[in-house]
Amino acid sequence: MDAKKILEEAQEIEEEIISLRRKIHENPELSYQEFETAQLVRKYLEGLGIETKVGVGLPTAVVGVVRGKEGGETVALRADMDALPVSEETNLPFSSRRPGVMHACGHDAHVAMLLGAAKLLTKHAHELKGEVRLVFQPAEEDGGRGGALPMIEAGVMEGVDYVFGLHVMSRYPSGTFATRRGPLMAAPDSFRVEVIGRGGHGSAPHETVDPVYVSALIVTALQGIRTRLIDPLKPFVLSVTSIHSGTKDNIIPDRAMIEGTIRTLHDDVRKKALESLQRIVMSICEAYQAQCQVKFKEDAYPVTVNDPETTDEVMKVLSEIPGATVQETDPVMGGEDFSRFLQRAKGAFVFLGVRNEERGIVYPNHSSKFTVDEGALKLGAVALTLLALKFTKTWPS
Repeated sequence: MDAKKILEEAQEIEEEIISLRRKIHENPELSYQEFETAQLVRKYLEGLGIETKVGVGLPTAVVGVVRGKEGGETVALRADMDALPVSEETNLPFSSRRPGVMHACGHDAHVAMLLGAAKLLTKHAHELKGEVRLVFQPAEEDGGRGGALPMIEAGVMEGVDYVFGLHVMSRYPSGTFATRRGPLMAAPDSFRVEVIGRGGHGSAPHETVDPVYVSALIVTALQGIRTRLIDPLKPFVLSVTSIHSGTKDNIIPDRAMIEGTIRTLHDDVRKKALESLQRIVMSICEAYQAQCQVKFKEDAYPVTVNDPETTDEVMKVLSEIPGATVQETDPVMGGEDFSRFLQRAKGAFVFLGVRNEERGIVYPNHSSKFTVDEGALKLGAVALTLLALKFTKTWPS
């Protein structure tokens, strides 16, 4: 299969891909609420004559199947669909119409690119060997059970040989594909610590058990995990991001709440960090006669690990796209529930650069001013199409 020819076909539908992205962008939906997006996806796939199923594990999950000749492999292509609780500040003509909700991470682009790939694949269905599953996943931003796990439990990965996903990323120049062999994204563990003291008057702290003071000690001590307990050569992040306590300057409160995140790329580091956090918190609370509860978010996403041999082949395929650049990247400490798909089949997760400094497209993912260089979207559609054709063995080596 000629990558140049696929790109030419993608250029013919580029305006359609951009239009889809803008329509989704205007109507963002939070995790588990992607009903309009799912309906758009279903109608588009059915309009292409693609076998489509809605409600695969979750009410808003959609799967399309493009079947080819027997004898090929089964390839899954995934796009996430949910938006974030962010108030948009881009001033784009197609800005979010829903206050406090925005596609600030580019999932609108992911859906549009996979729909574009679906259309390209239908043009080559007569050449296709094996099967391509188009996986439109809800609730990637949930951070816990998420959308991937329910879809897997519903059988979406049964018989899948390879799985691929793209994620737009503002840190890379537009048209750049970036990935790496092995660990690419971190396991994101969220923690919540409740410190339970005994309140009283601010003028008599000795008559109280001050949860604010204890919390301050905890926050400081937790940074010692990074500096004194974890191998400095292994990536690790611990951030306390929220502390809530108290109502007035002369009242020592009864309770304080601390929340934060731990990011790791290795299972041994992850285990040691979680155990250390719990031990440190309990010890400090005991020392100052406070009680405490430590909770970690259940079903946290695992590390996103690309299959090394598959990733090498992916980079070769992407390098054949005219106008695209392929580079190896360092690990990213963000988390992704695409990691769960990679636990079920060989595959790779790839970043697509959408940064364009000349056009002021420079803001990071999750920013209220985040947007994408839409000129890169056709390259994403081409990439997904080529990966499907290559790994079903339609495209000879």
